[in-house]
Amino acid sequence: MDSTRQLKVSRLIQKELGEIFQRETRLLFGNALITVTQVRVSPDLSVAKVYVSLFNVPDNKALLQQIQENTKEIRMKLAERIKKQVRIIPNLVFYHDDSLDYAMRIDELLKK
Repeated sequence: MDSTRQLKVSRLIQKELGEIFQRETRLLFGNALITVTQVRVSPDLSVAKVYVSLFNVPDNKALLQQIQENTKEIRMKLAERIKKQVRIIPNLVFYHDDSLDYAMRIDELLKK
């Protein structure tokens, strides 16, 4: 069970990363639509697992690899935004969230 502090920090990180992906990383990732679906923060607030959905991309794995390679830059942009609200900027670990793909696949099967 997550503490209240973990939940607040995870919501803050989710909101700020969403804005970063939407506005500031167009040069890095082109026209890809990157949505932060969930953030889970460790109890000591040092690691944040970030789940992202990727749209408008031919190869999801390649884009996720590119995001992971640019984690340092993304973390620096996040630090600029939330440095007054948290003591330690957590290390970011990105994962692909395929729950939407799974739901769409189930819808297709139900329509048949």
